[in-house]
Amino acid sequence: MHTLPILDVVFFLTSSGNDPVRDWLRGLVGEDRKMVGEDLKVIQFRWPLGMPLVRKLEPGLWELRTHLNNGRIARVFFTVQGRDMVLLHGFEKKSRKTPKEELELARNRMRQYKEADHEQT
Repeated sequence: MHTLPILDVVFFLTSSGNDPVRDWLRGLVGEDRKMVGEDLKVIQFRWPLGMPLVRKLEPGLWELRTHLNNGRIARVFFTVQGRDMVLLHGFEKKSRKTPKEELELARNRMRQYKEADHEQT
């Protein structure tokens, strides 16, 4: 039996056409990229999910938490719009607390995405 994904993955694009999350993923070593990709796939097919894989940060904003090799942790901030899981920002977490600038970047991209999406409807 073939199961369809609950969510479709959409990459946030900047107004200049850059694809920051895809670029960040390409910069990871193959094994790390594969681990993040597998976790994204789990979210796609089993949404909604909670800890330890997904943590809700605030209304409309979640983070994927992927444990990489050597104790490193990758984070991908995303929002869900309808059936779309919009990947807003990816980074490697280096401290216990999520840096404010990383969170603010994701918030700004979420706002931009919603505004651009709203203009099209």
